Amino acid sequence: MAVQSPSLQAEEQQSGSKPKAVAKADKHIWGIFIALCIISTIELYSASSREVASSSIGVMGPILRHLVMLAGGALIVWLLSKRHYSEFIPFTLGFALVSVVMMVYVMFFGEIVNGARRSLTILGIGIYPAEMVKLSAVLLIALVMTWNPNTKKVGVTSKAVIYSGVIVLFLSGLLIEQGLTNTLLLLAISYSMMIIGGVRIWHLFLLSLAYAACGGVFVLYLLWSDSSKEIPADAEQQIELVADGTAKRNPTRIDTWIARVQRHSGDSVPKWEIPAVGKNRQEILSYMAQANGGIYGVGPGNSREASRLPLAFSDYIYAIIIEELGLIGGLVVLVLYLWLLGRASGIASHCNRTYPALVVIGMAVMIAFQALFHMGIVSGVFPVSGQPLPLLSKGGTSIVVTAIAFGIMLSISRTATRQGGRKQDIRDEIDALPEQFGAENQMQL
Repeated sequence: MAVQSPSLQAEEQQSGSKPKAVAKADKHIWGIFIALCIISTIELYSASSREVASSSIGVMGPILRHLVMLAGGALIVWLLSKRHYSEFIPFTLGFALVSVVMMVYVMFFGEIVNGARRSLTILGIGIYPAEMVKLSAVLLIALVMTWNPNTKKVGVTSKAVIYSGVIVLFLSGLLIEQGLTNTLLLLAISYSMMIIGGVRIWHLFLLSLAYAACGGVFVLYLLWSDSSKEIPADAEQQIELVADGTAKRNPTRIDTWIARVQRHSGDSVPKWEIPAVGKNRQEILSYMAQANGGIYGVGPGNSREASRLPLAFSDYIYAIIIEELGLIGGLVVLVLYLWLLGRASGIASHCNRTYPALVVIGMAVMIAFQALFHMGIVSGVFPVSGQPLPLLSKGGTSIVVTAIAFGIMLSISRTATRQGGRKQDIRDEIDALPEQFGAENQMQL
């Protein structure tokens, strides 16, 4: 039997292994993650006062629970950052399948939260699949656009646009019953990835027409399905009497959307003169909290409205941040998310391959856009809707999904080769990727 030389054995072992990291994990992304965790710990302690007062979990219960979730999120970030980004490719389809199955289950059998079926419980842990669906959308669109590059010019083929549109429409159909905001957020993420990925304006226009047509059909279906239902004679709790004495059904999701938009755009009365009643209590109290904060804030732990604002620890935590840290603190939080988007853009623009560039920018867009939606809703720029602030709001699923996104971004910053890098590193990267993922990065950044 022939015996191989040690040098030959070493070469074979190296060729069968994952390529080595080409850089250190991005310090800016790590710094943003740590800063958000610190702010979250401080502000959630104040924002949970209402939850503490209404339960027997103790004063430290909510914050200890949140610290455990943040610690778990940090562990996820660290573990994923140590992996080569090529290992996330087979993970995509499995994660997307699990997300869709959970989402379908929630549509029919999920637990009702804030007027819609939004969650399911596994082993006593509440899971919100809508957060997972948004992450799945980023990974799936990155796959589709990487598989279908335009070999003649910059960008992708029309087939990539069609497949991406089908994915977005399917996932939007799962999300829209839970709230219009999640659907709009998904559309914003997908449009951003397509524009940066080089999709032609004409294709985006046609895709928008298709989205509008499908949205119109869905609205007509909801109106028809609601009008075709009979009101049970013995279900008085499901009807209300209007001025002329006729029965009116409880509001549908469309009624809720229209009412929120009308309340947001049709109010000529200044915000400070609107009384806080049942339908607008949360938003008015959030405006009061922000007004109370002023420029410099009242200081951590000194919030006046945290004990009255029902969802201060989740959908309205940005109002408590501004109340305690002032306009300056609110701007710091905004800059952190925009900084994350800027760092991801810089990494994406220098990646040699298309796939890591699309994934890293998609993850950053998902986090930054969700943060902007939350801030816009809380500050009154957008109509009222529920949207957690990534890493800062209470919520296990949101923290885990955000941690996965940070971990993937850090992995790409560490293992994706850069333009102008060593030729051997580039060859090792190509060898580690499936054949369809070898296209050079031509993103429009």
